[in-house]
Amino acid sequence: MKLNEIYAREMPVISFEIFPPKPQTPIETVFTTLEQLTELTPAFISVTYGAGGSSAARSIEIASRVKNAYGVETVAHLTCANASRTEIDQILRELRDHHIENILALRGDPPAGEGYFSPVAEGYRYAKELIAHIKETGQFSVAAAAYPEGHLECRNLELDIYYLKEKTNQGVDLLITQLFFDNDFFYRFRERAEAKGVHCPIAAGIMPVLNVQQIKRITSLCGASIPEKLAKLMDRYGGVPSDMVKAGMEYACEQIVDLLENKVAGIHLYTMNKAEQTKQIIRQVGLVK
Repeated sequence: MKLNEIYAREMPVISFEIFPPKPQTPIETVFTTLEQLTELTPAFISVTYGAGGSSAARSIEIASRVKNAYGVETVAHLTCANASRTEIDQILRELRDHHIENILALRGDPPAGEGYFSPVAEGYRYAKELIAHIKETGQFSVAAAAYPEGHLECRNLELDIYYLKEKTNQGVDLLITQLFFDNDFFYRFRERAEAKGVHCPIAAGIMPVLNVQQIKRITSLCGASIPEKLAKLMDRYGGVPSDMVKAGMEYACEQIVDLLENKVAGIHLYTMNKAEQTKQIIRQVGLVK
């Protein structure tokens, strides 16, 4: 089932993101996580894609397992990074062969140590170009990324919405936001986007704070801010991992409940492959069917 069909059925839509294990780790380690997550009957599970295609084969294998073994829809990530148009076509053929119908199209991050993104020869510089390429096939539903606080490379929020509209004009069926920890950023972003003619559903990307150092690293890379309330929790419980997990899960639950009360189209949980914590959060907010 394609994303536009999923979101036409009922909202809010609940979905998860997982990532492939590192190359030196057996791929089977993620299957136990999948078994637990699929028990929660998400609308779909997205599978991240390693920079430069480093985990492309694993991503496709995992996405195929989600769809064809567990019977849950999947969204395969695809980036412009280090991929020519010919290589993109090859990946699209592989996805079709595995009956995968949904793609999250991203520009991707610059290589480590480089301050800006540069496409490879015969590659794409912008996500909107990748989206157009995928949609030309007529065989995929496409999701794209959105940034409630603005993209790290574009802090002008109005200009960022302009670029977002350029992406959605290529036929995007769903927007999934970058993580955020203050729901007001999401509400203001949603209002600006709708005012500029962005009418596809917007799913809120939520990442529970389960590890302080991990979150500090992620926010430094993506530019998401940490509000005072969360910062105090991190300072208070960061030194005791078990306490931080409890506090971080509670904070995520509060975010989700507030979003649901304010008619969010979807909740997309960045699970970090933590199945047990994901299950507890979904149960606590009453989203288990």
